[in-house]
Amino acid sequence: PAPAPAPAPAPEEPIKPKVTFETSLGSFVLELDPENAPLSTKNFLTYVNDAFYDGTIFHRVINGFMVQGGGFELIDGQGTQKETRDPIRNEAKNGLQNTRGTISMARTRNPDSATSQFFINVGDNPGLDPKTAENPQGFSPDGYAVFGKVIEGMEVVDKIKQVNTGVRPLKARGPGGDLRETPMQNVPLQDVVIKKATGS
Repeated sequence: PAPAPAPAPAPEEPIKPKVTFETSLGSFVLELDPENAPLSTKNFLTYVNDAFYDGTIFHRVINGFMVQGGGFELIDGQGTQKETRDPIRNEAKNGLQNTRGTISMARTRNPDSATSQFFINVGDNPGLDPKTAENPQGFSPDGYAVFGKVIEGMEVVDKIKQVNTGVRPLKARGPGGDLRETPMQNVPLQDVVIKKATGS
């Protein structure tokens, strides 16, 4: 009898890029999802590879909700918004959900306004997913685009979510790009700094 044909090799899983964030409270590792969120992943990796995130702070922290960073650097001890690349198209309708440990692009009310800022969900947040018949509590039809998840060091993210926060003046950019000192809520009272972000 003829020998049985060799089993077909299993299709290889696409390689998912990883990014290590070294912060003043410890390190965590992200795994990105270029298959489901190609634009957000490419955009985020561009900022990582340009060392854009090095020296930035987590400028908005809400325990039980999320920790947000990637937009403000410390200049003379004050959080100051950095200039960014052009915004990208919103990819929130990619099937990925804002569950605990996932990372999403932060944006303004304009769905296609995400640039460098991101947030990590510290709880399940279906209200940030697109609003559908299956998810009536979603945030508008657009939602916030998930593009990866924390695979190591979630305990560090949990440390960040527990820092004391309050109102602090940050220098934010106006529509014309000019810096304006603006009191902001939910700002850590002790700076949580991203020392370095490294892709692999």
